[in-house]
Amino acid sequence: MRLKRLHIRYYPPGIFLDYEQGGELRTKSIDLLNLTPETDVNELLSDIRAAEPLITSSCVEQVKVFIGKLQEKVGQKDERKFYLFRALQAHILPLTNVAFNKSGSSFITGSYDRTCKIWDTASGEELHTLEGHRNVVYAIAFNNPYGDKVATGSFDKTCKLWSAETGKCFYTFRGHTAEIVCLAFNPQSTLVATGSMDTTAKLWDVESGVEVSTLAGHFAEIISLSFNTTGDRLVTGSFDHTAILWDVPSGRKVHVLTGHRGEISCVQFNWDCSLIATASLDKTCKVWDTDNGQCLATLLGHNDEVLDVCFNYTGQLIATASADGTSRVFSAETFQCLCQLEGHKGEISKVCFNPQGSRVLTASVDKTARVWCVNTGVCLQVLEGHSDEIFSCAFNYEGDTVITGNYTHLRNTHIHKSNHTSVISSLVVNLSAGSKDNTCRIWH
Repeated sequence: MRLKRLHIRYYPPGIFLDYEQGGELRTKSIDLLNLTPETDVNELLSDIRAAEPLITSSCVEQVKVFIGKLQEKVGQKDERKFYLFRALQAHILPLTNVAFNKSGSSFITGSYDRTCKIWDTASGEELHTLEGHRNVVYAIAFNNPYGDKVATGSFDKTCKLWSAETGKCFYTFRGHTAEIVCLAFNPQSTLVATGSMDTTAKLWDVESGVEVSTLAGHFAEIISLSFNTTGDRLVTGSFDHTAILWDVPSGRKVHVLTGHRGEISCVQFNWDCSLIATASLDKTCKVWDTDNGQCLATLLGHNDEVLDVCFNYTGQLIATASADGTSRVFSAETFQCLCQLEGHKGEISKVCFNPQGSRVLTASVDKTARVWCVNTGVCLQVLEGHSDEIFSCAFNYEGDTVITGNYTHLRNTHIHKSNHTSVISSLVVNLSAGSKDNTCRIWH
């Protein structure tokens, strides 16, 4: 092995190593998830050199400089206030989802108008309209960290792969027998995973456009899925009250995560892939050990459905969002509740950390989004201006831009109280009958 190049990763803190092995260029990372401004750099360097043979004396000084830059970034105080930069009348029908590319320079929106649009974040200019689906475009994603492709999943039972640069459709993935409601690229951008109301997930090859495997094992609709950071595991969450951990290369089940008493609303890995968090309509969130599939903790405290869950970038914190109008922040080490975020006047459907892990952003049906201090649970800012319910929100990679929008998610239609087979048709009818402001707002 021969080291070719070092480069830095700010969120989460780490250093990438590009190296040559057997004539092929490969990449590995040194994760510094516990780095603080007080970390002893020389001691850390010693530990790194002991564990990583690619770090030789010739590159020690560069690694030391990188650690210093990371410490500076980690130690920065975040006292930012967000101001409305632009309100976009994004689509003629309600929005369904939003996603940034990694740099935050562009973002995508999906809609009930059967299209996905690509936008320039800085100017608010519409770059491309991705047309071709015959029904609602519900699930959307960039192939981050590259950001040159977009995947769209639709109620027309297909997924399409597009060029983010030209808007050209590369492939249409056909095979699901019901609506596609979630999807994700693996981190290597070689596969797309789709989850469907037909109870299966499928893996698709990005290069050839062919189906790689069908992941069958759930007994009800799949509502959420997530790859781990190495791309060799996928977790799916279902209305059947279970989550399943899959081995991606073989397509086989690794673990079935059982214990929830209600439908799963969201599943997420932490960064180092050691933990999985599942949110459920049974009012709890559970944390699972990835290696053995055992439940490590049940996060209690909400008195209504838990609609969303996420880890911060370093995987040390967990945030939950609930229909009870509150969000909670838990330690991923002790599983204790660190603070309660109270102030919204309606259910919270989306929660996310900023890249620094110092702030939490929530979106609520009370027509506001809120920014919270993780350490104190104090509401630092209320983002107002939408004329209807906000169902989603997101930070960009640097944490200096926020997007909020009037999106509609399946889990916010109280599916558990309906006949699953009639959910889609009733949802479309309800939306067409109601008035939505259909806007996406950019905050700097």
